[in-house]
Amino acid sequence: MAQRRPLAAAGLRITAVGALLALALGAWPGVDARMHASAAQTAFRFNSYIALALAARVGGAEGLAQMALILSVCVPLCNVAAVWPLARHGGHGYLRELARNPLIIATVAGLVCNGIGLRLPEWLATTMSRMGAAALPVGLMAVGAGLTFGALRAAPRLAAALLAIRHAVLPALAVALAIVAGFAPAQQALLVTFAALPTASSAYVLAVRLGGHGPYVAGMVTVSTLLAMAGLPLALSALAWVRG
Repeated sequence: MAQRRPLAAAGLRITAVGALLALALGAWPGVDARMHASAAQTAFRFNSYIALALAARVGGAEGLAQMALILSVCVPLCNVAAVWPLARHGGHGYLRELARNPLIIATVAGLVCNGIGLRLPEWLATTMSRMGAAALPVGLMAVGAGLTFGALRAAPRLAAALLAIRHAVLPALAVALAIVAGFAPAQQALLVTFAALPTASSAYVLAVRLGGHGPYVAGMVTVSTLLAMAGLPLALSALAWVRG
């Protein structure tokens, strides 16, 4: 566990930088407040299901455990930063929305259960695992149902800036951190993979639930997913090139 903590801390730093940059874009002249509140989350949130699937391929069981730890410390920060602008813009109670956020509740509950050594019965673990496997396609179906590419034309500069943070700035930061921190090659690959993930499909659900611009976020999620198809291997290639 001690060897995994520096990697989780690096993932948390990357996520924090993405959140700060995304939220700072709200101060741009001419930025639509509702569009920014809705879409800022797409610059720093990530698709956990793809992260875990890739981690298993990159690092096996140990890679999966390391990625799970990164996600567990980053998910609460992501959701706190995602809910804040939406709740503020929509006039919702910020603390109430945080307390009701299912991702925060699930992550905290999982960390507590892990800390006290509580394990689910095998029959329940299998059922929950199958439900979790269905979450990604259901989330993508929801995004597809709300998708309107034309909505991105409402704020193209904002969309480009947020996608640049997600798919250029954060992967580049991860490559730099991986080298400077002296992580093992497998850990370096995991950190860069984490930073280059597509944004979370649940960003659309959160935006709609809190009165944001759903079609705009759906377009962002779709474009982010397409960009990650090329961006992930490019980021790993950049890591290999820097490593020499």
